[in-house]
Amino acid sequence: MHYNCLIVDDETELAKMTTEYFRMFDITTEYVESCEECFRFFDNNTADIVLLDINLKDGLGFEVCKKLREDMQMPILFISARQSDDDVLIALSIGGDDYVKKPYSLSVLLAKVKVNLKRVKQLETAGNAEGMLKEVQPMDMGKANGFFMDESTMSVHINGNKIALKAKEYALLDCLYAHHDTIVKKEVLFDEVWGDTFFSDSTLNVHIRKLREKIEEDPNKPKIIKTIWGTGYMLELQ
Repeated sequence: MHYNCLIVDDETELAKMTTEYFRMFDITTEYVESCEECFRFFDNNTADIVLLDINLKDGLGFEVCKKLREDMQMPILFISARQSDDDVLIALSIGGDDYVKKPYSLSVLLAKVKVNLKRVKQLETAGNAEGMLKEVQPMDMGKANGFFMDESTMSVHINGNKIALKAKEYALLDCLYAHHDTIVKKEVLFDEVWGDTFFSDSTLNVHIRKLREKIEEDPNKPKIIKTIWGTGYMLELQ
């Protein structure tokens, strides 16, 4: 069976309440309370998005995220009472797309889920249409042959090399491309990619770093994604 959202949280009452709230807005949702139940769920079901707690009764959400990321690309949003920046950085570094601290507002969490579901739907529509390729003029990188973004596979092609991206990495690069060769303020990226302007810089910094590690020849000396200090970033294609 297919669901819009799976909640993995051993706080039963909170998980149940969130599930019921989402269902009121026609978001098909189910919840499980352990790592084992999560993996068993995906043996027979699919989901567009996963809300994942860190501390579970039989393990850590970090391990669940890494396991799911081996063959799944759906958005994963961590929901946790753990407040440290280290936890946030770990969650985002291993493949999480967002980190929501408990206690959370149901309306705010719903808004985040809706934004991610909308993007999932857009990618599915593009893939079903024909795998739409975006071609950009060759970058001024000496031996660069071109830069292509493929929505159907959430990948970018650079110099003939296909580079797979995670959902949030692709969304971030897609947003930068939409405004390429101009400065994109951090607030714009938070709004267009995460659907929320109230994020810490660490969230954005981790995703930018991951993108650079995948697409830059030297991530420490980026030529494609430039940092505009104090303002935001620029995808430089000219």
